[in-house]
Amino acid sequence: MKYDEIGYWSEVKLDIVQKYASAYSTIMRASPVIRQHIYIDAFAGPGKHIARRTGKFVLGSPSNALNVNPPFSAYHFIDLDGGRVEELRRVAHGRSDVKVHEGDCNRVLLDDVFPLCRYQDFCRALCLLDPYKINVDWNVLQIAGSMGSVEVFYNFMIMDANMNVFWKNPDKVAPSQAARMDHAWGDRSWREIAYTKKAGLFEEIEEKVENRTIVQAFQRRLHEVAGFKYVPDPMPMRNSKGAVIYYLFFASPNKTGGEIVADIFDSYRNRGMG
Repeated sequence: MKYDEIGYWSEVKLDIVQKYASAYSTIMRASPVIRQHIYIDAFAGPGKHIARRTGKFVLGSPSNALNVNPPFSAYHFIDLDGGRVEELRRVAHGRSDVKVHEGDCNRVLLDDVFPLCRYQDFCRALCLLDPYKINVDWNVLQIAGSMGSVEVFYNFMIMDANMNVFWKNPDKVAPSQAARMDHAWGDRSWREIAYTKKAGLFEEIEEKVENRTIVQAFQRRLHEVAGFKYVPDPMPMRNSKGAVIYYLFFASPNKTGGEIVADIFDSYRNRGMG
C-alpha cells in the first residue's frame, strides 16, 4: 500500500475534524431524541498517511473517527480506489458498526448513505468531503443542505480551479474544465462571479477577481441555495510555500455546530507554517 505524504496543513485539517467529531458525538449521544448519529468519510483513503515533516505515520480521518469517544452509532467510509478500500476494511476489521463502500462518492452518498440519515427518522450525520480536485457534484451539497440532518466539512479546491478554470482569458478554458466547475458549483453562475469587466483601450476586457470574492460567493451559495443555516468563514489551507490549496468549509443546519467550528477555525487560523 502506497500511503500519501501530507504536509502541516493537512495535519491541521485532521485535528480540526477530529476535535469537532468528538464534540459532535458527545452532543448527539446526550440527546434524548436522536436515535443514531453517523460519521461519513467520502474520500476516506487507507486510514493513515505519512507526515512529510517527520516521515512517521499519522492516523487518517477514518481512523481518527473510529477512536472518537463516545463513538458514533455507525460509520460509512467511501473510496474509489480498490486498494484503499481493502486497507480500510482491514482497519475496520471486527467492527459491525462500519460499512466500507467502493465507488464514486457522488453516487454512493445519494443512493446508499444519505437515505440512512433522514431528519424524520431522528438520525443525524457528520460528513467529510475532502477531494483533491473539484469533483464533488453540487447536488451532493444541495441534498445534504435540504435534509436538515447532515453537517458537512468540505474542501473547496481553489488551486485546481485556478489552474484549470479561472484563467486570465476565460474564452481559452477547455469546455471539459468549465463543465467540471459547472458540476461543482451547480450551474454556470460562477462565470459572472469569477470575472469583472473593465474598460480597455478599445473595448471592455474581463479580469479574474480575487480568490476571496469567489470563496465568499460559494459561502453564500451554501447558505442561500443549498439551505445550510450556518456556514462560518472557511479556513484557508496552504502548502509548504504558503499558497492556498483549498478552503475548508463547514456547513450545518445547527447554530451550535456552526459556533463550535467557528471557534475551532479561529484557534488555527493565524498559526504559522509549523
